[in-house]
Amino acid sequence: MTRLILFLAICLVQVALSAAETWQAALARMPLGANVTELNRTNCAGLLLRAFQSNDVVKALVFMPGATDEFYFFRRARADLTNSPASLLDAVSALTNQTLIRATFRPPLLLLHTGEDLLEPAIKIEHQPTVDKLRQRRFVVHALYNDRDWDSLWPVLKKSFRTGLDPWPRLMETRHFYRHTFAAWNLTAWEGLEATALAGQASVIVRRGKLVFELDMRPRVAPKLDAFPR
Repeated sequence: MTRLILFLAICLVQVALSAAETWQAALARMPLGANVTELNRTNCAGLLLRAFQSNDVVKALVFMPGATDEFYFFRRARADLTNSPASLLDAVSALTNQTLIRATFRPPLLLLHTGEDLLEPAIKIEHQPTVDKLRQRRFVVHALYNDRDWDSLWPVLKKSFRTGLDPWPRLMETRHFYRHTFAAWNLTAWEGLEATALAGQASVIVRRGKLVFELDMRPRVAPKLDAFPR
C-alpha cells in the first residue's frame, strides 16, 4: 500500500509539472538560429517552422491566412530581434509586438493570426464514428509545410486520415484554399484535420468514410489598410 501511494504521488507531481508549463516556456527552449536579427517575408515562416520542436505542450505552430497575408500580400510585416541568440519565443513576441500578427494558444495548436482570422475550425460532423476513428489515428510524426498548396498536401492527408478525401487534386475548387503553412509534431489525425482547416481557411464536412473540404465562407473582419497593396 505504501508503494502504491508513493507511485500515485509521483504520477500526480509529474502531471502537475506538465500542466504548469506554459506554451511560452516551451517555445523559450527552442533556438531560432544563429545571427537572425530580422523577421521578414523572405525568412520568417521558414525560420519559425524549422525551429519548432517536439514538446509536451504545443503540438503545432500554424500560420493562419491573415498572418501569411501580412507577409506575402500586404508585404508590411517586419520585426527586429534584439536577443542573440534568439529563441522561437523571442520571434513570436517580436511579431506580436511589432506587427498586426497575434498569437493564440488553442491547445494543442499555437495559432499565428490577425483580427480577420476565425480561430475555431469550421467542422460539421455528420458521422460521429468517423470522428472517433480520426481521434485514434496518428497524423504524420513530424509535419513541416511551408506555403504548400492543396495538390501537394493531398497525398499526405489521404494517407494520414485513411478515409475518402474531397476535392481531389488539380480541380478548380482547390484554388480557393489558402496555401498551408504549419509545423507539427505527434498530432492525432483529428488535430491534423483542425490544423489543415485553419491553415487553409477551409471548412470540413465529416461524412461516413469521407472528409469534404470547402472554402470557409464565414464572415470575417476586413483587414486594416492604409493603401491597397500593389
